Order: sequence, then structure tokens, then C-alpha cells
Amino acid sequence: MEWIQYIIIAVILVLIVLVIIKLNQKDFSSEANKLVKYLGGKDNIINAECNMSRFKVILKDVSKVDKASIQKLGAKGIVEIDNQLKIIFGKDAKQLKECIKGILK
Repeated sequence: MEWIQYIIIAVILVLIVLVIIKLNQKDFSSEANKLVKYLGGKDNIINAECNMSRFKVILKDVSKVDKASIQKLGAKGIVEIDNQLKIIFGKDAKQLKECIKGILK
């Protein structure tokens, strides 16, 4: 009977770990929608690419960009060159790009 208690404790610990992992996962589709909005909307985006930790986006009108809100999403830096932005998102850049590609279709 004692082994049943250990199994119950192990199952409870596994459930707790799974809940913690789920709570720590980011909702990239929600963040991607916000990012598209902060970039001036999907009509303002010409192209989006990802290179390691950088998210590069070519825009029609850079003046429509809300840089402060992009930084609140977790951007570590934003570089503006002509009609493009290079946004440093770290390890999340690739996942954000994939979500944004889906939004732009």
C-alpha cells in the first residue's frame, strides 16, 4: 500500500510541473498580432524576415510604427534603416516571424 502513496505523490508533482511549464509559455500568436498592429498594420508590412535573434521587417511607412509598444513586447533593441526595422527579440524572433507570416497571408 505504501507504493500507492508514492505513485500519487509522483503524479501530483508531474501535474504541478506541467502547469508551471504551461504558464511560462508565451502566446506567440497574440504577441504577433500586437506586433503587426504596432508596425502599422498588415497593409504597412512589405516583408518580414528572421536572422538569428533579429526580426527584420520592411515597411511602406516607418512613421506608423509604435516603437515604445514594440519594446514593451520584449524587444531588446530597434534599429531603423530607411524603410526597414531590425528588431532584436532574442530567441523568440523566429517564432514571432512564423506567426506573422501566417497573419500576412
